[in-house]
Amino acid sequence: MFRKLLNSELNRISVEEFKAAEKSSSVVVLDNVRSQHNIGSAFRTCDSFRIGKLYLCGICACPPSPEIHKSALGAEFSVDWEYCGDTRDLLCRLREEGFTIVSVEQAENSTGLDKFKPEEGKKYAYIFGNEVKGVSQEVVDSSDLCLEIPQFGTKHSLNVSVSVGIVLWSITELI
Repeated sequence: MFRKLLNSELNRISVEEFKAAEKSSSVVVLDNVRSQHNIGSAFRTCDSFRIGKLYLCGICACPPSPEIHKSALGAEFSVDWEYCGDTRDLLCRLREEGFTIVSVEQAENSTGLDKFKPEEGKKYAYIFGNEVKGVSQEVVDSSDLCLEIPQFGTKHSLNVSVSVGIVLWSITELI
């Protein structure tokens, strides 16, 4: 027999407790994601997996925004975030801070997500791209690695917010 848990039974932590909690050393970078609903979903997923920081780049909208809030459900208040006008400038900074730059994109010589094993103690910046164009070629060129989510249907295309969820769930063992 199954009974759905009540919200009061989910052991949710407060925003203050979340801010004080240990986070993943991984960060998420959104490269020109246009949909505020997708941005809000990324906030919510980053909260769920305690990702260290979310970077919004290029045309990404920023909080406060009713549309972001609608999907984020308040995660824009718990997740540390920063806006950067140019994704490549951010990647230079992250590389200097010791991050391995990982574009999540279909590309030649990409590594299947099912084959990727993050190294413990290593810092990763996972980049997710625009809903139509994906991660820009310039950003892919700046990456240390491209991860590809294996797909088996006719579309070979996932919504960016779904991709964020799949990748972050996949790396949770080391968080």
